[in-house]
Amino acid sequence: MAGDEIIFRNGAVFDGRRFLPEGTCVRVGGGTITAVGPASEVAGTGGPGGLVGVNVIDLEGGTLLPGFTDAHVHPVYAGDQLRRCDLREGRTAQDYLDIIAAYAAAHPDADWITGGGWSMDAFPRGLPRREPLDAVTGNRPAFFPNRDGHGAWVNTAALRMAGIDATTADPADGRIERDADGEPTGALQEGAADLVSRLLPDISDADWDAALAVAQDYLLSLGITGWQDAIIGGFDGARDNLPVYLRAAEAGRLAVNVTGALWWDRERGLDQLPELLHRRETAQADEAERARRFRATSVKMMLDGVAETHTAAMLEPYLDADGCTTQHTGLDFIDPAELPRFVTVLDREGFQVHFHALGDRAVRNALDAIEAARAANGVNGPRHHLAHLQVVHPDDIPRFAALSATANIQALWATHEPQMDVLTIPFLGERRAGWQYPFGSLHAAGAALAAGSDWSVSSPDPLWAAHVAVNRSPPPGAGYGSGDPFLPAQALDLPTFLAAYTSGSAGVNGFGEVTGAIRAGLDADFAVIDADLSHIPAAEIGTAAVIATWIRGRLVYQRS
Repeated sequence: MAGDEIIFRNGAVFDGRRFLPEGTCVRVGGGTITAVGPASEVAGTGGPGGLVGVNVIDLEGGTLLPGFTDAHVHPVYAGDQLRRCDLREGRTAQDYLDIIAAYAAAHPDADWITGGGWSMDAFPRGLPRREPLDAVTGNRPAFFPNRDGHGAWVNTAALRMAGIDATTADPADGRIERDADGEPTGALQEGAADLVSRLLPDISDADWDAALAVAQDYLLSLGITGWQDAIIGGFDGARDNLPVYLRAAEAGRLAVNVTGALWWDRERGLDQLPELLHRRETAQADEAERARRFRATSVKMMLDGVAETHTAAMLEPYLDADGCTTQHTGLDFIDPAELPRFVTVLDREGFQVHFHALGDRAVRNALDAIEAARAANGVNGPRHHLAHLQVVHPDDIPRFAALSATANIQALWATHEPQMDVLTIPFLGERRAGWQYPFGSLHAAGAALAAGSDWSVSSPDPLWAAHVAVNRSPPPGAGYGSGDPFLPAQALDLPTFLAAYTSGSAGVNGFGEVTGAIRAGLDADFAVIDADLSHIPAAEIGTAAVIATWIRGRLVYQRS
């Protein structure tokens, strides 16, 4: 119960910045942290009765740390995927076809076969074809976004329903993959996927609510007690997810603290500002307790695509398979000439801007826009953050600290695996490939760090991400990649990464005054780990696991 007195003892304590001295205990009362210190002092705060009536939690040599905050995640979409044809467990093209065939057979009355989570490295050049999908789905249309959400695999029936054929022009923000004769192959990149996704059946309120509930339960099992939903709005043909959070918060089903990043429609400009202001106000209009659980104070701007499909915005052209320079430098989804004006207005209105920026040109465009906003509005505005940061030009590394821009890192991607080694490095070239995921350089240059997963793109397990951040190689049992470290000079030490995933992300979310650290007066939001992270060998970080999660002094997950 939230009102119970609790003491956590006999384990390592990470306070959101550093590991505290051995023997530190943490006391909780009324859902908040009341004392942190040596056992004699913490027990003594209970008065003459000492520990009478106090629930003592023995950490058994494990670790107590603030609940993780995921600064870039898509729980509603991910939860919906878990409830549909989930391809995440597949590794090969045949695995995916087997999973789809079984799902189609088990759902004979479904008008569409939908799901997602396939990896591009399972297909030649990262491009699946429609014919094998036709064989397992028949005449029912099928739509499967890949694991990064920047492309989709569709069958012939879906192409036919969307009217996509050899005469269909590519949209400005995407590409229809084609055979030599111009016929669509079944792979749709970026905005081209919208040509099909907009035809998907609408999702009911009950299904959408269930998706959030499934996702919340899963994230709680990983010690995650807060997050920033990186898209609040309609996306990939799905309905607006803002009402899902409002219903959950109002009904008391939202256990965690959530900041929503309102989707910036890249086909429009500042004419959408009144809508964004209204949506922010709607999310905070009711009682204070609901506003504390959910707020929509950020705006998500997707600046570019992904490197694997050559849609990430690069300062220099991609290479082709022979190592020769091409004409392609990626896509700018928002006009770079207009971006500074847009960000300056959003900054003046008190919105945080959450940038999707993978390529070095996208990163520079985002930093230029923040610089313009700081010049116009002053330096004490919202803390904007740039997510993903796959390729960062060395000249832009020091600009993060200078502009008070947070580097929002997805550490799990900074490793050798097929999508990196086969579909990325050869097309960037050796020089630019060495600029990828420069977490160590950003930290050394004084950049504030936050961390997230981008789930369902990749696993939301913070301890797996910690393993990669420290080792720059996959965690044990991941089932992909090699143990050869990827740019090991860019590794972070474990306390730095844990700080990014706790106090750093809580601060970016605007909840730093109530959670994200272990100190008296803050909410008792904790993750309990089954290993001593203060002394764990680096090679074993990925084997550690969450055994309990607490929110405001209440146990919300316990490993069975």
